[in-house]
Amino acid sequence: MKIQDVMNRHVEFASPDEPVTELAVTMGDLDVGSLPIGTPEDPKGVVTDRDILYRVVARGLDASQVRACDVMSSPLISCRAEDSFQTAMDMMTAHRVRRLAVTQGGGGAVVGWVTLADLARTLLLESGTVQSAVREITRETAG
Repeated sequence: MKIQDVMNRHVEFASPDEPVTELAVTMGDLDVGSLPIGTPEDPKGVVTDRDILYRVVARGLDASQVRACDVMSSPLISCRAEDSFQTAMDMMTAHRVRRLAVTQGGGGAVVGWVTLADLARTLLLESGTVQSAVREITRETAG
Protein backbone atom coordinates (compact mmCIF):
# COMPACT_ATOMS: atom_id res chain seq x y z
CA MET A 1 0.00 0.00 0.00
CA LYS A 2 1.19 3.48 -0.87
CA ILE A 3 0.87 6.72 1.10
CA GLN A 4 -1.51 8.09 -1.54
CA ASP A 5 -3.96 5.37 -0.45
CA VAL A 6 -4.26 6.71 3.11
CA MET A 7 -3.29 10.38 2.94
CA ASN A 8 -5.75 13.19 3.58
CA ARG A 9 -6.15 15.04 0.29
CA HIS A 10 -7.70 18.15 1.82
CA VAL A 11 -4.91 20.27 3.29
CA GLU A 12 -5.50 23.74 4.73
CA PHE A 13 -2.50 26.07 4.56
CA ALA A 14 -1.97 29.17 6.68
CA SER A 15 -0.06 32.33 5.84
CA PRO A 16 3.37 32.89 7.42
CA ASP A 17 2.04 36.23 8.72
CA GLU A 18 -1.06 34.75 10.35
CA PRO A 19 -1.25 35.30 14.14
CA VAL A 20 -0.91 32.20 16.28
CA THR A 21 -4.37 32.85 17.76
CA GLU A 22 -5.86 32.38 14.29
CA LEU A 23 -3.85 29.19 13.76
CA ALA A 24 -5.21 27.78 17.01
CA VAL A 25 -8.80 28.65 16.02
CA THR A 26 -8.35 27.04 12.60
CA MET A 27 -6.81 23.91 14.14
CA GLY A 28 -9.76 23.65 16.51
CA ASP A 29 -12.30 24.18 13.73
CA LEU A 30 -10.64 21.52 11.57
CA ASP A 31 -9.89 19.22 14.53
CA VAL A 32 -6.23 18.89 13.50
CA GLY A 33 -2.99 19.17 15.43
CA SER A 34 -1.00 21.06 12.81
CA LEU A 35 -1.18 23.45 9.90
CA PRO A 36 1.31 23.73 7.08
CA ILE A 37 2.49 27.27 6.44
CA GLY A 38 2.78 28.75 2.94
CA THR A 39 1.02 27.36 -0.11
CA PRO A 40 0.85 23.92 -1.74
CA GLU A 41 3.29 25.14 -4.39
CA ASP A 42 5.59 26.89 -1.87
CA PRO A 43 5.42 25.25 1.57
CA LYS A 44 7.47 27.11 4.19
CA GLY A 45 7.03 24.96 7.29
CA VAL A 46 4.48 23.67 9.78
CA VAL A 47 3.03 24.85 13.10
CA THR A 48 1.80 22.15 15.47
CA ASP A 49 -0.26 22.37 18.61
CA ARG A 50 2.93 21.52 20.51
CA ASP A 51 4.75 24.43 18.84
CA ILE A 52 2.03 26.76 20.09
CA LEU A 53 2.16 25.27 23.58
CA TYR A 54 5.94 25.30 24.02
CA ARG A 55 7.00 28.25 21.87
CA VAL A 56 4.18 30.64 22.77
CA VAL A 57 2.09 29.65 25.80
CA ALA A 58 4.94 28.29 27.96
CA ARG A 59 6.97 31.43 27.30
CA GLY A 60 4.08 33.69 28.25
CA LEU A 61 3.95 35.35 24.83
CA ASP A 62 0.87 37.12 23.48
CA ALA A 63 -0.40 34.68 20.82
CA SER A 64 -2.16 37.50 18.99
CA GLN A 65 1.21 39.20 18.47
CA VAL A 66 3.22 36.12 17.45
CA ARG A 67 3.12 35.16 13.77
CA ALA A 68 3.19 31.68 12.27
CA CYS A 69 6.64 32.26 10.77
CA ASP A 70 7.99 33.01 14.27
CA VAL A 71 7.11 29.57 15.66
CA MET A 72 6.94 27.25 12.65
CA SER A 73 9.24 24.31 12.17
CA SER A 74 11.05 24.48 8.88
CA PRO A 75 11.59 22.98 6.39
CA LEU A 76 8.35 21.07 5.97
CA ILE A 77 9.26 17.38 6.00
CA SER A 78 7.58 15.46 3.22
CA CYS A 79 7.31 12.13 1.48
CA ARG A 80 6.00 11.30 -1.97
CA ALA A 81 2.52 10.01 -2.69
CA GLU A 82 4.11 6.90 -4.27
CA ASP A 83 6.16 6.10 -1.14
CA SER A 84 5.46 3.01 0.94
CA PHE A 85 4.26 2.96 4.54
CA GLN A 86 7.73 1.89 5.61
CA THR A 87 9.36 4.85 3.87
CA ALA A 88 6.94 7.27 5.56
CA MET A 89 7.50 5.67 8.98
CA ASP A 90 11.27 5.77 8.48
CA MET A 91 11.07 9.48 7.60
CA MET A 92 8.92 10.21 10.65
CA THR A 93 11.39 8.37 12.85
CA ALA A 94 14.48 9.97 11.33
CA HIS A 95 13.05 13.49 11.63
CA ARG A 96 11.18 12.87 14.89
CA VAL A 97 7.86 14.11 13.48
CA ARG A 98 4.31 12.77 13.65
CA ARG A 99 3.07 14.12 10.33
CA LEU A 100 4.34 14.50 6.80
CA ALA A 101 3.35 16.60 3.85
CA VAL A 102 2.81 14.43 0.78
CA THR A 103 4.13 15.65 -2.55
CA GLN A 104 3.56 14.45 -6.06
CA GLY A 105 6.67 13.24 -7.83
CA GLY A 106 10.08 14.74 -7.19
CA GLY A 107 9.53 17.54 -4.70
CA GLY A 108 6.44 18.94 -6.38
CA ALA A 109 3.45 20.63 -4.83
CA VAL A 110 1.88 19.34 -1.63
CA VAL A 111 -1.05 17.10 -2.57
CA GLY A 112 -1.82 15.57 0.81
CA TRP A 113 -1.00 15.08 4.46
CA VAL A 114 -0.37 11.89 6.43
CA THR A 115 -0.08 11.46 10.18
CA LEU A 116 1.29 8.76 12.42
CA ALA A 117 -2.31 8.11 13.50
CA ASP A 118 -3.31 7.54 9.85
CA LEU A 119 -0.55 4.97 9.44
CA ALA A 120 -1.26 3.23 12.75
CA ARG A 121 -5.00 3.04 12.05
CA THR A 122 -4.41 1.55 8.61
CA LEU A 123 -1.86 -0.96 9.87
CA LEU A 124 -4.20 -2.06 12.67
CA LEU A 125 -7.17 -2.43 10.36
CA GLU A 126 -5.14 -4.48 7.90
CA SER A 127 -3.49 -6.62 10.55
CA GLY A 128 -4.58 -10.24 10.39
CA THR A 129 -3.87 -10.55 14.11
CA VAL A 130 -6.18 -7.65 14.99
CA GLN A 131 -8.90 -8.91 12.68
CA SER A 132 -8.69 -12.39 14.24
CA ALA A 133 -8.88 -10.94 17.73
CA VAL A 134 -11.95 -8.85 16.82
CA ARG A 135 -13.65 -11.93 15.29
CA GLU A 136 -12.86 -13.96 18.40
CA ILE A 137 -14.17 -11.26 20.75
CA THR A 138 -17.31 -10.94 18.63
CA ARG A 139 -17.85 -14.70 18.75
CA GLU A 140 -17.39 -14.78 22.54
CA THR A 141 -19.83 -11.93 23.20
CA ALA A 142 -22.43 -13.31 20.77
CA GLY A 143 -22.43 -16.75 22.35
